[in-house]
Amino acid sequence: MTTQEHMPRLSALVVAHNEEDQLDDCLAALRFADEIVVVLDRCSDGSEEIARAHAARIETGAWEIEGARRNRGIEICSGDWILEVDADERVTPDLAKDIRATIVDAPYGHFLIPFHNYVGDRLVEFGWGASWGVSATVRLFANDVNRGPAKICGDQRIHTSSVLKGELGRLKAPMIHYVDRNISDMIHRLDRYTSARARDLRESGDIGSFRHNLRRIFSRFWKCYVARRGYREGQYGFLIALMASLYPILSYLKAHLEDE
Repeated sequence: MTTQEHMPRLSALVVAHNEEDQLDDCLAALRFADEIVVVLDRCSDGSEEIARAHAARIETGAWEIEGARRNRGIEICSGDWILEVDADERVTPDLAKDIRATIVDAPYGHFLIPFHNYVGDRLVEFGWGASWGVSATVRLFANDVNRGPAKICGDQRIHTSSVLKGELGRLKAPMIHYVDRNISDMIHRLDRYTSARARDLRESGDIGSFRHNLRRIFSRFWKCYVARRGYREGQYGFLIALMASLYPILSYLKAHLEDE
């Protein structure tokens, strides 16, 4: 049985770029962790002062690749388990309890955390996917002194792939995610995401074809609106499916037609 002296330590990791509007509430919800690590990527706002106010371990720098800055944060974490949280996400008291109870005797591995995604003040449960939001993702993982972290992020600028090791589990309590404030935010995010994806495509040397990405408009819309039941969300579900369907073709066109 785990004794108090040998309770697993939990590190909470937040990677942020100019998130002063979100960071304070995010870090306040992480006080249950034994350690808070904040990686600040090219921040020019008050994010660092907010992180210091929460007694976080801070790493500042400039990273071109999302995976690189996340991996740097993972390297800094000293806990037996690492919880990754974005600035626009909130750990609820129920999720905090779920995490603490889980890591007491969990095997080396990683855990999916379900997400409750909000657009403005509207909870949108259905339709997420196809590079446009997630309904659950791996955010809690072991950090073993001998085997290393059970999650290593890939080298993409956005939507990083991960190498996952050990056993897979799933928590019950959801993470709160404030995805977008409104439709304008959605459109701006689509522009940012497709620009980052276009750079990844150019660097890979294989941007695909117009015909293939044109077909993906329809397959991705079907996936989000029908297969993932976005229709249950009415016009919000239509918007999510629309953004997901445009993501590949816009990324391709930017990679093909625009210069760096």
